[in-house]
Amino acid sequence: MSKRRTFLAAAVTATFLFSGASHAEYKDEYTVSTVLPSAFPWGQAADKWVELVRERSDGRINMKIYSNSQLVAGDQTKEFSAMRSGLIDMAVGSTINWSPQVPELNLFSLPFLMPDYAAIDAITQGDAGEAIFAAIKKRGVTPLAWGENGFRELSNSKLTIDEPADLDGLKIRVVGSPLFQDTFTALGANPTQMSWADAKPALTTGAVDGQENPLSVFDVARIDQVGQKYLTRWHYMADPLVFAVSNQVWDQFSEEDQALLKQAAIDAGQWEIKKSRGEVDATLAAIKERGVEVTELTPEQREAFKEATQSVYGKWSSRIGEDLIQQAQDAVANRSQ
Repeated sequence: MSKRRTFLAAAVTATFLFSGASHAEYKDEYTVSTVLPSAFPWGQAADKWVELVRERSDGRINMKIYSNSQLVAGDQTKEFSAMRSGLIDMAVGSTINWSPQVPELNLFSLPFLMPDYAAIDAITQGDAGEAIFAAIKKRGVTPLAWGENGFRELSNSKLTIDEPADLDGLKIRVVGSPLFQDTFTALGANPTQMSWADAKPALTTGAVDGQENPLSVFDVARIDQVGQKYLTRWHYMADPLVFAVSNQVWDQFSEEDQALLKQAAIDAGQWEIKKSRGEVDATLAAIKERGVEVTELTPEQREAFKEATQSVYGKWSSRIGEDLIQQAQDAVANRSQ
């Protein structure tokens, strides 16, 4: 009987110690990096993820958001590398900003690949989306879900733009992959790469003539106040967001908590996508009310821009992956509308 009691006591002690050690692996707080704060849909996506995880874990998993890329000193293109090395635990990141480390993410920056929301969804929710998530995972970060930063539209301080020739010589601020340099060079513009932190001052001083960003950014950041009087809705590319966790951190979570984090990310992403798309009409109306001239391209006009940028596909197909591009193009062609 004494031996049995000793065995049971040892078993209980071992279970307690194992449980305690397992719990001790969790941090008191996990860092979550974003570029834009809560005033923007991007920041709201991160807010919702943090909120859902806190609720569903009963406060066991705490996440703190650091916006404006402050964990990488404002250089958003270094975010992925910081996650891979374990300096950042989690992020709601941009395919553009992560593309220097994950070439496959340049797929979404190919000009005029996705004409509408159905095209975005066909790619992210299909074989191409799975292949991209696999490429991210292979490079040290675990992707969990998609969000949305919206179609990037073009603004400038000089003139109405509705054909490629209108861009000739214009200085346009771009960010991220060199693919953007190639796209705007193909259109005859003079692209200038700079971070978001530097963009608004450059627009204010006239160092650049224009920029491209989602409508939500144009609206909340009041880009119309820095001379951007002309806005062209050309849907030339869209920038899906990715909810993700550093592999080093991901492997520390139990399977149950991994499932919790992933489902919370999926739910937050779906919530943010619906919210973001639902606000476009009101955002556009607000922009027009402030005196901005908005040009909506016809399908024929958009096709002219697409033809003018075909050289970008030739240059980037081997870097992105020809099979991946074909998967995406097939998904767009066969999308439900």
